[in-house]
Amino acid sequence: MVRDAVRRVVAAENDVNDEWHATMNGPIDPSRDQDDPLLTLARQHDVASNAELALMSVDEPFLSDGEAWAWLSTLQVALRATAYAHGLVNQERVAAADVEVRAQIETLQLLLFAIADVV
Repeated sequence: MVRDAVRRVVAAENDVNDEWHATMNGPIDPSRDQDDPLLTLARQHDVASNAELALMSVDEPFLSDGEAWAWLSTLQVALRATAYAHGLVNQERVAAADVEVRAQIETLQLLLFAIADVV
């Protein structure tokens, strides 16, 4: 699942028609930097760099701190993009979502919490 999520982030970063692409480069807090192209460019570079490092290390038995950070960052992007693509903007919509989508989101959340505990 991690491999698929990371590959999807890498693919979506390069494909403007991918449903995940729009969520990948939007500001976390639109009131802070939506009009600043330098911050947007820096965020795009970070997403791409982290996703590529996560993809390169996906088969490693152990992760360095940098690789763990890349996984954390990339899986956060994957979680956000998955939720956005399925319109899961509140608990009611999450509860009404397909079982497979909910399982994917819950697994990503668990992985993120586990990685955050060690990073």
